[in-house]
Amino acid sequence: MAEDDSRASVVPVLVLRKITQILRSFSVDQPELTLQQIIRTTGLPASTCQRLVRNLVVEGFLDREDDHYRIGLDFVQWAAPGTFGLDLVRLTRPALQALRDRTGETACLYVRHGPFRTVVSLAESRHPVIRLFVVGMVMPLHAGSAGKVLLAWDPTARQEAVRHGLGRFTDHTVVDIDELTDQLAAIRRAGFSASFEERDAGAASISAPVFGLNGELVAALGIGAPLQRVSPADVERLAPIVMELARDASRRIGFRADAPFAVRSATEL
Repeated sequence: MAEDDSRASVVPVLVLRKITQILRSFSVDQPELTLQQIIRTTGLPASTCQRLVRNLVVEGFLDREDDHYRIGLDFVQWAAPGTFGLDLVRLTRPALQALRDRTGETACLYVRHGPFRTVVSLAESRHPVIRLFVVGMVMPLHAGSAGKVLLAWDPTARQEAVRHGLGRFTDHTVVDIDELTDQLAAIRRAGFSASFEERDAGAASISAPVFGLNGELVAALGIGAPLQRVSPADVERLAPIVMELARDASRRIGFRADAPFAVRSATEL
């Protein structure tokens, strides 16, 4: 009887191991994969991999668009620490849409997981030419305004990013830790971050922090656009709007400016 119980407990563990292999095949460099790519990366039998991937889509662990798969929104929300899951997305949605409407550009909400940031919600620009963002998109922290916001208000994020390595994506990517530290201090003083061509050529973004109930950093809210529509000359006009809507998002999830964590962070960071 004991042997039967032991054998029965092994089967679910083996299935979980295969699921873990599938999920780990996605990375910041390859956020979207075809089924054949997943099969090659995991080394799983094609029929087994196809069945598990199909089930992961049904359960929300993976999202599918045409022949490509990516990490699902449900999984991102469960995995990201410091968030309120679906409540975070639902409660901040009005601020996200208002940011899109007032700036005309795609607005995104990002949360951090380890040394990466992930888009958990977006309101897409109505311009015919846009920067492409999708829910579940994974990006580095040190390249781009939203990632730098998460770094600027979260010392743990800085430690994880440095430990993972500051990879170069363009000629404008900051890979020197001292230069990055100076930038983060300036971002905290300004209350927002603006970046140009740090992760992709021809891309621009402006982001600001979203704080939770106790004043802890929860997310970054920002806009992303082609450089021809958002240049350094537009920051003075757009940054106040981004900060205003990030404050609105914070209020919607219960942030209080006198929260102990908020006061401590302002003086210690």
